[in-house]
Amino acid sequence: MGKAKILIVDDEAGVRDLLNDALQISGYDTAVAEDGLAAVNWLRVNRADLVVSDVNMPKLDGFGLLEQMRKKGDETPVILLTARGDKQDINRGLRTGADDYVSKPFGLEELVLRVAAVLRRTRPDGQGSTDIELGDFWLSEDQHRLTYKGEDVDLSPTEFRLFQYLLEREGKVVSKNTLLADVWGMDFTTNTNVVDTYVSYLRKKFTAIGFEGLVTVRGVGIQLVIGR
Repeated sequence: MGKAKILIVDDEAGVRDLLNDALQISGYDTAVAEDGLAAVNWLRVNRADLVVSDVNMPKLDGFGLLEQMRKKGDETPVILLTARGDKQDINRGLRTGADDYVSKPFGLEELVLRVAAVLRRTRPDGQGSTDIELGDFWLSEDQHRLTYKGEDVDLSPTEFRLFQYLLEREGKVVSKNTLLADVWGMDFTTNTNVVDTYVSYLRKKFTAIGFEGLVTVRGVGIQLVIGR
């Protein structure tokens, strides 16, 4: 596979240098951009395995960068860094397609762990793919495709991975901590609400097609029940 390539986007030179050094020491190849516009231009001619971007930047902020990437069909995973702690901002980033959201101030060790977690679940590992047919669902990992009653269901990469994990454990209640560890690779203490956010996204999409089998078992976890 080789080293993962990470694009660091931040308008503060000191922060860029700090992140660049930390990620290189951790074994990654890196590139830097001073704002979202510079990052867009870099991504036109280069490929990254991950983008780590600040939110508050001139010319084009982190939200704008993420929105432009997703509109162009660029599904490169993105971790957003911001001093904002407002839930609305966090939900906006996740709704637009961010893979993780780290609030400042943060420790470099935590950030490196988050980077490793996102790369573990988004980089190909060379293992064989799987097709799953259960009830009215058919999922092809090879094609990154999900159908319900023969109709395609449009899922983001993170939504797809989460649903695949639940489909493989149909009927079982899976704790949020287990999902964080196995789907997001966050096998450490965190107060992120990313599981609730993505379960909400899946539930809205499934409700729209007439499926109500994604259940939150209060105080326990998430359960997928086929046939509801």
